[in-house]
Order: sequence, then C-alpha cells, then structure tokens
Amino acid sequence: MTEQDFIPKSYLKSLENGSVTWSSPSNIALVKYWGKKESQMPQNPSISFTLDACKTITALSFSKKNNSSDFSFEVFLDSEKKDDFKPKIETFFKRIEVYAPFLKDYHFVIETSNTFPHSSGIASSASGMSALAMCLMSIEKQLNPKIDDNYLNKKASFLARLGSGSACRSIEGDLIVWGLHDAIEGSSDLFGVKYPYQVHENFKNYQDTILLVDKGEKQVSSTVGHNLMHNHPFALQRFAQANENLTKLIQILKSGDVYAFIEIVESEALTLHAMMMTGLPYFILMKPNTLEIINKIWEFRQDTGLPISFTLDAGANVHVLYPEKDAKPILEFIKNELVAYCQNGHYICDKIGFGAKQL
Repeated sequence: MTEQDFIPKSYLKSLENGSVTWSSPSNIALVKYWGKKESQMPQNPSISFTLDACKTITALSFSKKNNSSDFSFEVFLDSEKKDDFKPKIETFFKRIEVYAPFLKDYHFVIETSNTFPHSSGIASSASGMSALAMCLMSIEKQLNPKIDDNYLNKKASFLARLGSGSACRSIEGDLIVWGLHDAIEGSSDLFGVKYPYQVHENFKNYQDTILLVDKGEKQVSSTVGHNLMHNHPFALQRFAQANENLTKLIQILKSGDVYAFIEIVESEALTLHAMMMTGLPYFILMKPNTLEIINKIWEFRQDTGLPISFTLDAGANVHVLYPEKDAKPILEFIKNELVAYCQNGHYICDKIGFGAKQL
C-alpha cells in the first residue's frame, strides 16, 4: 500500500454530530525504533509487545460547524482543559488533513485520560495518538460504511504514526512490527503490522511489570532524542544492528529460546540509552535506581536461572519482562527487592494485550 491508498475519494453519508470512545494501549519495543526520516518514517524496523493495562481512553465528540476554514477543537485531560496539548494536536491534524478531509468540517471535544503517569517513560503519546486515530477512523467509517476492519486498522495505524511514530504499534496486538524488513512479509514504514510468523508458547501472555523509578516529565522529549540521530557518529551501525536483531528474533520467537530473547532485548535497551549518551548534545536518562534495579535483575537471574529480563524506553523506568509460568517467584522478588527503588513504591503489573477497543 502507498500513502495514496489512504486518501478518501468521497464520503457516502453526512453527519451532523456524534461521539465515539476508544481505549488504546501503550506498547514496549523489544527492538527499538530510534531515529526517523521525513514524515515520521523510521530509520530502522522495530517490534513491540502491545500492553494491556497501560492505556489511554479517549472520547471524541464532534458537531458540524458553519465554516470549514480552520481546525476547531478543545482538549481535556482528566476533565481538566489542556491548552498546552493543542499545538501537538494541531500539528497532527495538519499532517493528516489530506487523509481525513472531514477534520475542518467539525468542532471536536477531545476528552482523554491515562491509566498511568503522563510523560514518564511509558509511551503516553503512543496510546494517546492511537486512541485519537481510532476515534477519527470511527467517524470515517460512519461517513463511509464500506470501510472494512482490515483497512480501518491499517489506516488508523498510518494516521497514528503521523502523530507519534510508536503509536502505529498500538492499534493491534500482541506482537507488532513497524518498518520495512526483508524477512517480514507485509512489513511497511507506513504502518504497523501484526507479526506474521509462528510464536512459541513461552512468549504468549508475557508479563511486563513496570517499575516507576521516576514519574516526572522526561528530561528530553522523544522528538528531540530522535533528531539527535541525524548526525550521530554511530547511527548507521545502530540501524544495521536493529535490522540484524529483528532477523535473529524470528527464529528465537519460533523456538521459544527465552535466554536468546533476553540477550537481544536487554542489549537493545542498553543500546538505546548508549545512543543518547554518545550524541551531541548528550543525555543520561537512567537514574541511579534504574541501574540498581538492572543489577539486581542480573544477580537474581544468575542465582535462580529464571528468565527474568528488563527493557527500557527513553526514560528511567524499568519494564521487567518474564513468562507467565514464572510469574509467582519473579513477582515475589519484584515486591521484596525492586519496589524499594520505585518512586513512592509505585509499580504497574501489566502483560501482553491485543490493541485498541471501542468502548
């Protein structure tokens, strides 16, 4: 598919007003996307687990307006008006207007809430933009009832990407690939696709306990972080490494080799942070407690042989990953040893999820 396939020719129906509500989850990348080209295209492919409990719930009300010269909308987070969110949504609407030409015909009220702390290294832009994209596609389906679910999901992923790159991986689940990769059929830079190959039982219903080391605003936004890759001395090696790691994961996911999985996932997490530390300007996004947790995980894995691992987003929080069958002793360890390093002892028990849901 190309961008042209997402430009509607005409709408079969007209709407005066209405409202739609969707929940959409965050996701955690196993092979990281870091660095983008124009139009939110990724420099390398990525693969992620869709989450379940960490999600954004967005209600979108719309009413027809008289003139269609400008975008008209209000944004609320947790029932509080958030004018500081407006520039990002305005930018998003400008990017997608050609694909959603009804946007200027309506006044929108966007009411949104997260089940997790905003801007804290859990991808709130991923869940937020994907939820909004699903709401917009629900409106488009009302305007054109012939749209089928397959096209709706692809286009929602395509639109979400133009709001936040990783948002395109939140529309569906449980494993989503975004970015063209020679070995993955149907993969595309334009939208996320469901991982198309065999996945061993070991990786079904994987658990993700998120340790909230720092619930504050991130030190550097993801957009700034991605831009640092443009002149990064190790950028090309990094993009090649991501491609290679995704190739290796195909066999690992099929065979169920959790220890080979751990090696790639932890290496990817540390490489992401190494890119931040070796660019100009440079940033250290981990906190002392992030390192304490990582070292504790390594010690526990060595002592017990249990397949516990970690990954990180571009922040200080730690995602502790483990198979469901090992949940009992690992959760015990998390509560006894790791929660002490969390801000106010806060953590979230999550697991693999299956994408956005209409409410």
